[in-house]
Amino acid sequence: MKVVLLQDVKSIGKKGELVNVSDGYGRNFLLPKKLAKEANAQAMNELKNAEAAKQYKIKTETEQAQKNAEALSGKTVKIYAKAGQAGKIFGSVTAKEIAEETAKQFGVEVDKRKIALDADIKAFGTYPFEVKFYGGITAAMNVAVCEKSEK
Repeated sequence: MKVVLLQDVKSIGKKGELVNVSDGYGRNFLLPKKLAKEANAQAMNELKNAEAAKQYKIKTETEQAQKNAEALSGKTVKIYAKAGQAGKIFGSVTAKEIAEETAKQFGVEVDKRKIALDADIKAFGTYPFEVKFYGGITAAMNVAVCEKSEK
């Protein structure tokens, strides 16, 4: 009996897959517990449409990530911080601050968890970092930490 799984079923398959199971297992366990539905023409059509929608979503997200990576690659984000003693800054510059400044300066939203810093930024200067987008697409950028002028 062919069924389309509505939920992940251990040792059978994952949600949305078309699997072949024994008649008894399908009729007495999977169908009554709403873990699967019989693979008729309507179910097969829904499965094809869901797969097409999934592929379209992946394609559009990849294209958007490519555009964002091209827009940001090689750019420098300027961040101003308060100066402490001996050219050090109070605290450190975090990925959250870099993400916020990237959105302000370049208009591209970046998740702070997708920013890879080599080390903590605790002094003024320029530091390289990498932004990871969807599907392994990355953009190499720099962050310039400048002293905030007190007025």
